[in-house]
Amino acid sequence: MKICMVGEGAFANKHLDAIARIEGVEVGAICGGVANSTEAVAQKRNIPFWTTDLSEALCQPGIEAAILATPTGMHASQAIQVMQAGKHVLIEIPMADNLADSEELVRIQQDTGLVAMVDHVRRFNPSHQWIYQRIKSGELRLQQLDVQTYFFRRENINALGQPRSWTDHLLWHHACHTVDLFQYQTGGPATEVFALQGPKHQDMGIAMDMSIGMKATTGAICTLSLSFNNEGPLGTYFRYICDNGTYIARYDDLFDGYDQPIDLSQVAISTDGVELADREFFAAIAEGREPNASVQQCLAAMKTLDRLERSLVANA
Repeated sequence: MKICMVGEGAFANKHLDAIARIEGVEVGAICGGVANSTEAVAQKRNIPFWTTDLSEALCQPGIEAAILATPTGMHASQAIQVMQAGKHVLIEIPMADNLADSEELVRIQQDTGLVAMVDHVRRFNPSHQWIYQRIKSGELRLQQLDVQTYFFRRENINALGQPRSWTDHLLWHHACHTVDLFQYQTGGPATEVFALQGPKHQDMGIAMDMSIGMKATTGAICTLSLSFNNEGPLGTYFRYICDNGTYIARYDDLFDGYDQPIDLSQVAISTDGVELADREFFAAIAEGREPNASVQQCLAAMKTLDRLERSLVANA
């Protein structure tokens, strides 16, 4: 299977690392936003064709699918372009930065019948899979999911500390991970939601601190704190408070309430959530089926984000 990588930044390289471990998949082209860095990635990774023109990349011989690791505001339009070119698409989270574009993506997928998936990687991290399997079996019942998403980003830079051409967003990007995960683990949309935000950055125009609460039909609640102002350990940490134990997920790793590691070696073929998401995308294409984290499945998270945004506007 030949694919096109769209993007040349930090997360494009995470996907390229993952694909290097997956048999039967080849990156036939890369399309980036900056010519020099795109060419450099192509040379380093032995990718035979590079360009800054998505149409040109999608036209390369044998390309069946594309992975979009581009700025959030480009996701919807690029995903539609990919599908209209007859190619399957995996979109980095989130699929769009508003509900209307998300709904249009779902419509285009239904019209084309192509595989369209969002990289909601928390569904695939072995740590969260371990919890999911035990909730499904009845071994655990979630009482509260307590989440901290903390970065120190007072300048507009990416995960590699490089200047960004676009502005990140706590709600439509970082909160999307937890909103989808909570609804995935509890089996449906949140019944109650609220959001509060702190002052906006004077230059970037985005809220630097945010608090989100959700409640599920099961009675479980989620408390999410997000900040771009935090000094200290960076990233997202999940505390699952259950009726039969407490568990702390740090990306692909899981610990009990006393910080003792839990063996996840039997959960999946890999311990890398990005690789597992990519494998699901390629398998869905090969098997002609809907993937886990399809655009249809992830639309529920976008609807909840829209509710949260409207609550912020109403309370402004």
